[in-house]
Amino acid sequence: MSRRCEITGKGPQYGHKVSHANNKTNRRFLPNLQEVSFYSTGLKQNVSVISSTNGIRTVEHKGGIDNFLLGTSKTKLLTPGLRRARKQLVDKIGEKAVATKKPRRKAAPKAHKAKKAV
Repeated sequence: MSRRCEITGKGPQYGHKVSHANNKTNRRFLPNLQEVSFYSTGLKQNVSVISSTNGIRTVEHKGGIDNFLLGTSKTKLLTPGLRRARKQLVDKIGEKAVATKKPRRKAAPKAHKAKKAV
């Protein structure tokens, strides 16, 4: 099993373990990978993924696994399992079923303070 996130593509990084005497020995920094299953409302089944915690947050930010898969092109999906799930989803509910994002709220213009005459 490779230590790579299926959503973000994060993998191990390499660096040094540095002792108090400043001796440097090689080490690997592994990503925080979790086995997660997201429920797809379009497919009515779970989609199992090995993802970093950042990848889980990305899927939740996009509005669930369905919106993530439909909003990402199939060439950018890293694993055959995610590509297969996207293809099944497109066949079942169509390409344009992505929930639109809410428009950002515009900030109210700031009131200018009048300068006091001295």
